[in-house]
Amino acid sequence: MSAEIKVPTLGESVTTATVAKWLKQPGDAVNADDPVAELETDKVSVEVPAPQAGVLGPLLVPEGSEVEVGTVLSPVEAGSGAAPKPAAPAPVPAPAGVQAQPVASGPVARPATPPSDVVAQGAAAVAFPAARKIMAEQGVSAAQVGTGTGKDGRITKGDVQTFLSKPRVAQPAAAPRPPRQDDPREERVKMTRLRRTIARRLKDAQNTAALLTTFNEVDMSAVMQMRTEYKDLFIKKHNGVKLGFMSIFSRAVIAALQEFPAINAEIDGDDVIYREFVNLGIAVGGPNGLVVPVIRDADKMNFAQIEGAIAGFGKKAREGTLKIDELSGGTFSITNGGIYGSLMSTPIINAPQSAILGMHAIQDRPVAVNGQVVIRPMMYIALTYDHRIVDGKEAVSFLVRVKQNVEDPRRLLLQV
Repeated sequence: MSAEIKVPTLGESVTTATVAKWLKQPGDAVNADDPVAELETDKVSVEVPAPQAGVLGPLLVPEGSEVEVGTVLSPVEAGSGAAPKPAAPAPVPAPAGVQAQPVASGPVARPATPPSDVVAQGAAAVAFPAARKIMAEQGVSAAQVGTGTGKDGRITKGDVQTFLSKPRVAQPAAAPRPPRQDDPREERVKMTRLRRTIARRLKDAQNTAALLTTFNEVDMSAVMQMRTEYKDLFIKKHNGVKLGFMSIFSRAVIAALQEFPAINAEIDGDDVIYREFVNLGIAVGGPNGLVVPVIRDADKMNFAQIEGAIAGFGKKAREGTLKIDELSGGTFSITNGGIYGSLMSTPIINAPQSAILGMHAIQDRPVAVNGQVVIRPMMYIALTYDHRIVDGKEAVSFLVRVKQNVEDPRRLLLQV
């Protein structure tokens, strides 16, 4: 009895993935739940397990192909023990006048057959079903969208959305770009799906939102003193959880978001969605790039719970084990370029969120305090926000409130 290995449900708003790597080959014996293939989505890598023990059949989709949820990747024949490797197919005689190509020995991955509802007309680009649906609704042709970012230039849903977000103005035909000659000292590496998606989404955010950044600086003296005084007691009280700056900034941000709800809101068409909760995204670096796992209902958590959640996400990011649902649903994000030495930056919002807070390196600097020049540990902070929904006064006031909450942590306890 055979079973089919299919592309699983990939999470919120994720409908396609790329077959990054086959972990097993035709004829290999597999156990139930053994990883068989690795898929790369817009957000994370996902391993696809075998549904039953048996022998892996032919690979129906080659590496590098873009697939949709539910696509059959390979059958698994029930049983145990490795089956003999399939023999190489006999060479097919070439038509007269055409030189026959040698056939490689060993198993051959069969290219996936395009779905019946994906049609190419002449030189027009081929589109995935989700992309074709949007093009039909918006009256857009494949020729207008052009070559897509999917496998073999196929148009994806994201390609259509990117095209629709651009102003409809006639552009003069650009001169053809001459082929680039690679220097022998260079190495050409194909961008991963995650990196391509990050690039596209950041550019979409710039094209769609009215982005503006406001800055301030924070005196970290009180926070550093509090951390030094209570760090040992905090670790003992909370079973090894360390008190860091991220939980302090998180609580400062949550308090400020409750005071300025537009910064925690989202634009949806002609509506604004206001929230009475905070799902806080914390940017962490992983082996495949920057990801933003989300602490859900962070407004209901204390310092130790937030620190524990951040530490857990950091470990998962390094191991590449973050789940898709842990990367979606954020309402506001914090990124800390200071851990890499950044002194100041303008972070880009994680759409459809309306703002993001950037933390930076702590440096001793001379500042004026009560008419005296003193040396204090200072940090620049930046708030990038969507000016379509957040007014400048709100943004500046929000950042001032974060500054006040961090410089005097007692405000968080007293809620003032």
